Amino acid sequence: MIVGPGASARGLDDIRDRDDVMKLVQRVRALLLTPRSEWKVIEQEPKTPSDLFIDYVAILAAIPEVARFIGQSFVGDYAPIVPSLVRMVVVYLLTFVMVYIIACVINVLAPRFGGRKNFGNALKLSVYSHTPLWLAGIFLLIPGLNFLLILGVYGLYLFWIGLPLLMQVPDDKALPYAAVATGCALVPALVLAIL
Repeated sequence: MIVGPGASARGLDDIRDRDDVMKLVQRVRALLLTPRSEWKVIEQEPKTPSDLFIDYVAILAAIPEVARFIGQSFVGDYAPIVPSLVRMVVVYLLTFVMVYIIACVINVLAPRFGGRKNFGNALKLSVYSHTPLWLAGIFLLIPGLNFLLILGVYGLYLFWIGLPLLMQVPDDKALPYAAVATGCALVPALVLAIL
């Protein structure tokens, strides 16, 4: 077998890709199973917004939209493919906007609940709190299982327990803060649901 000079570079890229996938899986597992300790790890990470959007949101936010497209176009409802495809792309892109807007809301509300503004940490809260919802989106693959999206509510718990650490909110104000921020987040979420 003849191996060209680019073969070793491709091999390194494959290893990096596998490492990235494993890091993503480990992050998701840790957030779901040991969220308190994982928030401490997340708080220490120097992630930029582009890191969060490219390495996490871009991958996980695709799950519900691709599942919905397949479920509606091929499995159950047999919706027209082109409009469903356009909807999938539009809602997928709007998910990035929604995550960013929710981070802005989290950041703006922090001082009102005794916390400190920190947009980087607010973005981490917004991104990682969506994890259960994005994962539950796999149930959109089979239209009869749509009700299981309720499992995404676990993200509210993740958000609530992450607030004191990431936004330095007193524990007694974390629940009202989470409730107000969630209420604000429901507005763009309802807009996305209508689409």
